[in-house]
Amino acid sequence: MADWGPVFVAVMLFVLLTPGLLVQMPGKSRFVEFGNFQTSGVSILVHSILYFALICIFLLAVHEHICNLKNENMSDWAPVVIGVVLFVLLSPGLLFQFPGNNRQFEFGSMKTNGKAVAIHTLIFFVLYAVFILALHIHIYTG
Repeated sequence: MADWGPVFVAVMLFVLLTPGLLVQMPGKSRFVEFGNFQTSGVSILVHSILYFALICIFLLAVHEHICNLKNENMSDWAPVVIGVVLFVLLSPGLLFQFPGNNRQFEFGSMKTNGKAVAIHTLIFFVLYAVFILALHIHIYTG
């Protein structure tokens, strides 16, 4: 049986921590800005660190699973590593944004919008589920 716990946690964290959707740290004019749909390299770095910390807490410390798996005495770092890499690569506005604000597809705009967050979340979900559930990628540490 597939364990959807890491997928659920990773996707929820992706949405909640996407810079500019709910919060951006640091913001353009203040340290914290809310709902400004802006981003920057520094804010993506800060949000990625927060994503890493929270996904480690939920998946490694709390062992959030939806089904019971074998190897419970070992830590699987694959959901964490894959989640952080996808979080950075798919943060709307950093590398690309689909749909863009002025064009259908924009590169490096450092801006986002609600549709782009939804599309990037869907892409994140599909890629994360493929890596974790379909390909069964694991990085175990004792």
